[in-house]
Amino acid sequence: MKVESLDHIVLTVADIEKSIAFYTGLLGMKEVTFGSGRKALAFGDQKINLHEHGKEFEPKALSPRPGSADLCFVTGTPVEQYADFLSSRGIFIEEGPVSRTGAKGSIRSIYLRDPDGNLLELSNYE
Repeated sequence: MKVESLDHIVLTVADIEKSIAFYTGLLGMKEVTFGSGRKALAFGDQKINLHEHGKEFEPKALSPRPGSADLCFVTGTPVEQYADFLSSRGIFIEEGPVSRTGAKGSIRSIYLRDPDGNLLELSNYE
């Protein structure tokens, strides 16, 4: 027995619409509505389900709160170009480009924050 892949994660946010605007407008994710009006962000073969803080769906994490995630996304866009794009839209790049190690090997990364303060890493495999 073994786990094969990650299907989705849940991100607890303060404002779902603000998060959707950020992730769709700057990271190119797609807004998805499912179930009884629940919202998610789709990209590749994965999705991020969004829970509004204080209105989470059950079952949920033991201590869900906005700003507690640290996520790494792989992009086909060179991170140097992505940094310029984000900076031109007023997004502060906290670090990078820097070399790191991803799940499959060496990556080049930049770091930024989403509206809730979650740390986001955008990476290219080298």
